[in-house]
Amino acid sequence: MALKKYKPTTPGQRFKIISAFDDVTTDKPQKSLLGKKKSSGGRNSEGKMTVRNLGGGHKKRYRVIDFKRDKEGVPGTIKSIEYDPNRTARIALVNYADGEKRYIIAPQGLKVGQNVISGKGVTPEVGNTLYLSEIPFGTVIHNIELRPGQGAKMARSAGSYAQLLTREGKFAILKMPSGETRMVLQSCRATIGVVSNGEHNLEKSGKAGRSRWMGKRPRVRGVAMNPVDHPMGGGEGRSSGGHPRSRKGLPSKGFKTRSVKKDTNRYIIEKRK
Repeated sequence: MALKKYKPTTPGQRFKIISAFDDVTTDKPQKSLLGKKKSSGGRNSEGKMTVRNLGGGHKKRYRVIDFKRDKEGVPGTIKSIEYDPNRTARIALVNYADGEKRYIIAPQGLKVGQNVISGKGVTPEVGNTLYLSEIPFGTVIHNIELRPGQGAKMARSAGSYAQLLTREGKFAILKMPSGETRMVLQSCRATIGVVSNGEHNLEKSGKAGRSRWMGKRPRVRGVAMNPVDHPMGGGEGRSSGGHPRSRKGLPSKGFKTRSVKKDTNRYIIEKRK
């Protein structure tokens, strides 16, 4: 995967850095795996704005992704690597031996024509899905389940991965993308490898219009508002605004919002940095 930097022939091209899409092999998605995706524009059932800075954007079709990888023992062949407008990672179309087709999150290094499989006794190769009880120590994994059979919930975005450190009792101990160390049941599944499109965080839209295509509306800074509108508003001249806060007065930029009473806290060995 590579990035494409443009020559400044127009103001919008000057800072534009986007993906070259050289890893994408087709622009036609599998019709049977497409679903509807309704856009709310940040409005509720009464038509009132409940979420700011959201709305517009290009129309999208949802790609149905197989996060469970529960088709055990049936080998599948990668037919194509595709762009998905609903997520940062690339997706791969898998043709299984029994004729079924499914989309999966494409890990880095996955190629067209490569075989993938999930289940017990599977070799820990890129794209294969195994139980945490069978994955070798130190292996980098993604698409990790929190509960057996629930489907992947962790390490699904572009470039993210976790690492299997050790096993204790019925739990596997993982180092998460956030730096957190936590316990997950060994009967949960995970996929080998790092999620594709790892340079996504280096992309720059280059102009406000491209952000609008992606459904992002203009965002006004709190310090530019009046005191009645924001806790950081007002002041003589260009004031910094004091301690960073949200519009509702909740501290931000370092303030921990995780509940101390949260039930799953007992599975966390070391908190995220």
